[in-house]
Amino acid sequence: MALMLWIKSLHIVLVASWFAGLFYLPRIFVNLAMETDAAATQRLLQMARKLFRFMTFIAVPALACGVWLFLVVGIGQGQGWMHAKLGIVALVIIYHAYCGVLLGRFQRGENKRSHKWYRMYNEFPVLGLLGATLLVVLKPF
Repeated sequence: MALMLWIKSLHIVLVASWFAGLFYLPRIFVNLAMETDAAATQRLLQMARKLFRFMTFIAVPALACGVWLFLVVGIGQGQGWMHAKLGIVALVIIYHAYCGVLLGRFQRGENKRSHKWYRMYNEFPVLGLLGATLLVVLKPF
């Protein structure tokens, strides 16, 4: 029981840290899409690369803790709310990976999207976190 609480606590902290990156990286993209100064662009790209690396490093143990809680402890197994949450987790992983694709486009100077598009893109992790949190807390089905 005590180990499960430690893993659950670690999972919460790691997910919060991962989402901090998911919230901030697209904000860097907003600035990159508007930037015209080469030196500022390089500084923003360096920030984005470091943040993406950190997010990826944090996402792995966050997901591992979640898998452990699901498979070993059995939290949510066979329950509809957990299946919905796992769907949201899959979408967040896809979002994370697409952030890497977008970062690569910026690094190659191939960005075709406006800062307004990135402002909208930045809202998706908020919806994912809200949905997952409501499912875990309310367990509506």
